[in-house]
Amino acid sequence: SRRYFRGLTITTVHFQVAAASTERLDRFLASQVSLSRTQIGRLIADGGVTVNGETARASRTLVRGDLVAVRVPETAPPRALAPYDFPLTVAYEDDDLMVIDKPSGLVVHPAPGHWDDTLLNALVGRGTALSQGEGRPGIVHRLDRDTSGLMIVAKTDAAHRTLARALSHRRIGRVYAVLVWGHVDDRVTVDAPVGRHPRDRKRMIVRATGRQATTHLTRVARFETCDLVRAQLETGRTHQIRVHCAHIGHPVVGDPVYGGGGARRVSGASRRVADAVERAVPRQALHASRLEFRHPRTRETVRVASDWPGDLRPALAAAAGESDLLDRGEVLAYLGFDDGAT
Repeated sequence: SRRYFRGLTITTVHFQVAAASTERLDRFLASQVSLSRTQIGRLIADGGVTVNGETARASRTLVRGDLVAVRVPETAPPRALAPYDFPLTVAYEDDDLMVIDKPSGLVVHPAPGHWDDTLLNALVGRGTALSQGEGRPGIVHRLDRDTSGLMIVAKTDAAHRTLARALSHRRIGRVYAVLVWGHVDDRVTVDAPVGRHPRDRKRMIVRATGRQATTHLTRVARFETCDLVRAQLETGRTHQIRVHCAHIGHPVVGDPVYGGGGARRVSGASRRVADAVERAVPRQALHASRLEFRHPRTRETVRVASDWPGDLRPALAAAAGESDLLDRGEVLAYLGFDDGAT
């Protein structure tokens, strides 16, 4: 149905849930209505979605028979991105793009609970030109809130189109430095489909009905209770590295979702070291450390590197039993992170 309000055309989409149960409301609607999760989140926050006649929360789950109504302003102007005064570390920049070294804790794009304090808001506050034609302004690929490291931001629509195409064709090299529990073989390829957990919608799992996902793991350094691993993505599924590492029995140190018991996995004399590592790690020990791609305009190869971040150094030092790692420059190079890399 349609109505008019303050010059805007309002379309209301009605439907009844046929499935026995669904994932949370915002995710479910994003899969049913031609809107992004960010747009759906804004509609829900503004009271534009009702379930059985009552305003609904984004986290609500639906059951069979629920009546859902979504009010969509067809001609409403896009929500303006408020500037956010937040210092950004720029690893590379030119007129077409930039590579940001994102800190842990910074959300990439606006969503419920984080409308005005995201990376995108910080880019607006910095006065950075952002592409507008490919989904979210500027964002070529994203990192989880608690994952740090390198991200590409497009400044022009042409750059965004070219980079998005390169990403979909697996022509952007993305390498992560990861501290995992236990001891990994020298080289491991995990080729296992990743999909959403059928009951806990915040989790991803390896499942036959998931999307194809491939991660290449190379052990860089072996410590008493854990290993430093180089993880190269062939695909980019949600939580892929965390899920794949947990799947092969070597979860990421400090991972609150897929950590598999953390230091409690370790017994005997090594438990003391494992406990020290766990006390020292403030979040998942996962860092996007290398990017390699063809420049969208010049076609020259761009390579950008980021060292192991400061907030994770105490955990790495505890794992290695080397306190001087806290102050050493180029920790990843010292540990041979790029030795033999292809």
